[in-house]
Amino acid sequence: MGGIKELNGLIDGYEKEMVATLSQMVRLPAVSPVNGGKGEVKKAAYLKDLLERWGFKVKTYAYKDPTGSPRPNLIAKYGNAKRTLWLLSHLDVVAEGERALWKTDPFTPAIKDGKIFGRGTTDNGQSAVASIFALKALKELGIEPKYNVGIGLVADEEIGSAYGIAKLMNEGIFKASDMYVVPDVGAADGSEIEIVEKSALWLKVTIHGKQVHASTPEQGLNAFRCMVRYLAKVDELLHKKYKKKDSLFDPNVSTFEMTKHEKNVDSTNIIPGKEVFYIDSRILPQYEVDKVLGDIKRLSKGKEFKGARFEFEIIQREDATKPTKSSSEIARLLANTIRKQRRIKPRFIGIGGGTVAAFFRRKGMPAVCWSTCDPVAHQPNEYAKIKDMVADAKVFAALFLK
Repeated sequence: MGGIKELNGLIDGYEKEMVATLSQMVRLPAVSPVNGGKGEVKKAAYLKDLLERWGFKVKTYAYKDPTGSPRPNLIAKYGNAKRTLWLLSHLDVVAEGERALWKTDPFTPAIKDGKIFGRGTTDNGQSAVASIFALKALKELGIEPKYNVGIGLVADEEIGSAYGIAKLMNEGIFKASDMYVVPDVGAADGSEIEIVEKSALWLKVTIHGKQVHASTPEQGLNAFRCMVRYLAKVDELLHKKYKKKDSLFDPNVSTFEMTKHEKNVDSTNIIPGKEVFYIDSRILPQYEVDKVLGDIKRLSKGKEFKGARFEFEIIQREDATKPTKSSSEIARLLANTIRKQRRIKPRFIGIGGGTVAAFFRRKGMPAVCWSTCDPVAHQPNEYAKIKDMVADAKVFAALFLK
């Protein structure tokens, strides 16, 4: 049996093994098959084998997505207590983006200046590794935890969790009396605990006009021009109408961003008859998503768009839940552990991104998000700091001590 000192020493000794584990995870890309990737199958198999070699029982829950690809989720538990404290990381990663912006191959790990570079290192490989090595340390020292340790390594988080936590919630795995930590949000010094998220609305908009030769514009309807005018109106209205601020969040306002734009015509002398683009809205909980959506649609009825046909498709929607109370047991437990382990006073925040914590909050189960990382997720040259990975493993292990 051991305590904090023994746990910390053991985890320090795991550093090389932790680096090797995260490096191998980078080599196993887990981009969603829906986005042209191969999914989490190989990464899940690697981590399941690792955990089972350490002596843990691991159950796989795999659900097929629209492409017919299995999306594996791993669940492991340790301990004999009545309640479980869960650490939930995700296996999938986003695509590399523009390859030319990477200084190294995004799916070949590169170690430099105490950092591991590669896609998925911060989001969310670092925390997955920290979680499982915290679990390993408890078992190796023969420590009986105060709560069962629950490890969830889930699929499909990056595009909505339909084949990950959303399915797992129906399996009877998670109990109302359990507690949940999602290490998928972080600050560089580990001082922020996330307790609430904005609503998210990803909207695909298609404008149909009429394609014609560029020399005879009067014979057609320029969908590109309609798009430019429409987006200007949307941008102005949404930022003017939904302008409340909330200091819990950074940024402290609702955000409405035009993002992806699909290819239209191939030639300069063709007036496009169709435009397809996307709007990403992150909406403060004070506002209703339906009202924002209604305003976006209403603006398409303007006289300047006569003859054009608009189509709206919701790609993803997550309405804000009630926040986890900062006075909740898990919030206080995590905050106190961080104070003792890291000698810092954490603060509670909200974010515009989405995590699996929202699924638990929606069912009234308190969940908090925390890790230590630089803000490099989804960026080229993404990295994880080795010292942060090791330090977070110590915090996770300390959470479970009596």
